[in-house]
Amino acid sequence: MDRTRSCTDCDVSAPLPVNRRQFVQSAGVAAAAAVTAGISLPAGAAEEKKPTPENLVARLYESLTPQQREKMCFAWDHQVDGAPLRTHVSNNWSITDRQSMNVGSSFYTRDQQEMIEAIFFGLYNPDWHDRIRKQLRDDAGGYGRAQTIAIFGEPGSEKFEFVMTGRHLTIRCDGNTTPHVAFGGPIFYGHAAQGFNEKPDHPGNVFWPQALKANALYEMLDGKQRKRALIETAPYESEVEFHGSAGDLPGIPVSELTSDQKEHAQSVLETLLEPYRQVDQQEVRHCLQRQGGLDQCHLSFYKEDDIGNDGVWDIWRLEGPSFVWHFRGSPHVHVWANVADDPSVPLNAAG
Repeated sequence: MDRTRSCTDCDVSAPLPVNRRQFVQSAGVAAAAAVTAGISLPAGAAEEKKPTPENLVARLYESLTPQQREKMCFAWDHQVDGAPLRTHVSNNWSITDRQSMNVGSSFYTRDQQEMIEAIFFGLYNPDWHDRIRKQLRDDAGGYGRAQTIAIFGEPGSEKFEFVMTGRHLTIRCDGNTTPHVAFGGPIFYGHAAQGFNEKPDHPGNVFWPQALKANALYEMLDGKQRKRALIETAPYESEVEFHGSAGDLPGIPVSELTSDQKEHAQSVLETLLEPYRQVDQQEVRHCLQRQGGLDQCHLSFYKEDDIGNDGVWDIWRLEGPSFVWHFRGSPHVHVWANVADDPSVPLNAAG
């Protein structure tokens, strides 16, 4: 098996027919869902007082029929084939049946569809909504066509989690009820903007600027630093479990960078976090601080699968004791992120 070009049927994603309205414009999504959910918003205050995704998950849960709950609600520790379903992450998968239960299907009422849509976009920085829509159009035919959800535990209780999955998608909403981890657990994002095999400059890929930011740091390194940072063979992309000790990590330690290089490394981190809502960004920073900050991380670039042999490294990785952000840009973008404040947190990933 090719260790980096693992796209488990990633190129097969025929859009599913849907029976729902056209996509709600982002400015009105949260407000519409709030009205649907019975949340009262003063006139003109929709933008200032949007309901949080966590509140909407609780409202969605309350609206579900017993038949719906039976199919898409699970116990917190529910397992499939001996592994916890809640913490699973992969590049292309459905947490519930995609054919009959995708989020735009008649399995959900119109009101529930609007709440789910508001939850999903509420997990992202509003400045990124258009880019997320583009990724969904390119990879899955659009929002609501091939995404599925599940709810674990009971929203409003001490532990609950909403998970949405699809092609190039695993994202979570847990209201910080999952201890020690950011994002509620490992996440995945990706994009194949103009086909399965992208060109060296990845035209139209909404996540490729993250790689350009990291490569700009590589260009700042001197010869000795580059020798430490550049590695021949990349790890398998889904190998994002924690290794604990920073001393055993590959690549160049951030602690050994110059002050201007460290400043750029911080901007790489901020670029990675930019797509997400502020509360999740802050949670990542908190977890990173608990393990010693960026100074405890290593940065590595990989010669393997350099599209076009242009020296702009398509595969790179930022890793700390309990922080892994693995960017694979060949043949298109796959990104795996796993962040916690404790390296003992287990991982359930599949490539």
